[in-house]
Amino acid sequence: MRVGLVLGAGGVQGGAWLTGALDAIAEETGWDPASADYIVGTSAGSMLATLIAAGLPPWFMVAHSKGETFAGMTDARGGVAGDADRAGGARYHLERGAIPWFPGSPELIVRSAVRPHRHTPAALISGWAPRGVISNEPLREIVRTAVAGNWTSHQNHWVVACDYATGRRATFGRKGAPDAHIEDAVAASCSIPGFYRPVRIGDRSYVDGGIWSASNLDVLRGLELDLVICFNPTSSLHPIRAINPVAAFGLVFNRASGRRLGSEAKRLRAEGTKVVLVQPTHHDLEAMGVNLMRAGNRNEVIEIARETVAAQLWEPETANLLADLPQGDPDMIRRPDRPSYEWPGIEELAARVGPG
Repeated sequence: MRVGLVLGAGGVQGGAWLTGALDAIAEETGWDPASADYIVGTSAGSMLATLIAAGLPPWFMVAHSKGETFAGMTDARGGVAGDADRAGGARYHLERGAIPWFPGSPELIVRSAVRPHRHTPAALISGWAPRGVISNEPLREIVRTAVAGNWTSHQNHWVVACDYATGRRATFGRKGAPDAHIEDAVAASCSIPGFYRPVRIGDRSYVDGGIWSASNLDVLRGLELDLVICFNPTSSLHPIRAINPVAAFGLVFNRASGRRLGSEAKRLRAEGTKVVLVQPTHHDLEAMGVNLMRAGNRNEVIEIARETVAAQLWEPETANLLADLPQGDPDMIRRPDRPSYEWPGIEELAARVGPG
């Protein structure tokens, strides 16, 4: 069974939701997300996709977020695993020399004005947004603790970003894509225009892949996969009511993300690929709030997601689609019942990723 895993954009709150969602599918089905034939991530999803592709089990991410120290366990650089950032990258520092009051991409402004039909609404706005003033170094640091080399060991791990001059999608890690170090690719995919600084890769600048699509489910078209599982934090079948202008904007974004996701899923299904879409419920949205970049309640969001996603996975139609998923390595599915110094190391876990 050939399976694709797609993790969508969603900021710090979306990253927390994805953490809970990934733990839920592992726990409820016995399937290891790292065993997917293809792993695709956008923005916050690119960070979670990278951690999964590096061999970090979802249960480890949940425990780490809660503050566990993992005595005797080291990270990819040989440091103490428990010292890694627990805030999901939500440690914000101003970038030196940042000039925030000019449009970030004049070229994108011109291109989108000349050919607006070839650009998403988010791309139209992004060109006018000032260059971000927040450093993406904390995001890079998280990647460095999980990945020792230039890229993860997973053969089909893709990270989606956008060219800041053209607004076109770039899928790093895919054959034919520009060469990129994994920390640069993830930083680019997470670089929200107007917030984070764009990332230079080669001779181009790249920003958040979410300006093309929050999900980018359609990058898996043409691969003849049996099943694609998509977790998308920024859409919902049960949106909450907007009570202020900020919430109203969030609701518009939520609905746009859902429409794009549905369109992408329809194209995949037309090719014969089965698609499972998992989205936040109204309980998740209430916990996540409007500001997706805040970090204070990450653990609450994780725990709620574990419950709501588990319930979605047991819905008859979804459970039927997931019934043939292969069973994963027990150490990757559930926390080992032994001291942390006896757990597999990062390098050993990384060697286990990919389809069996």
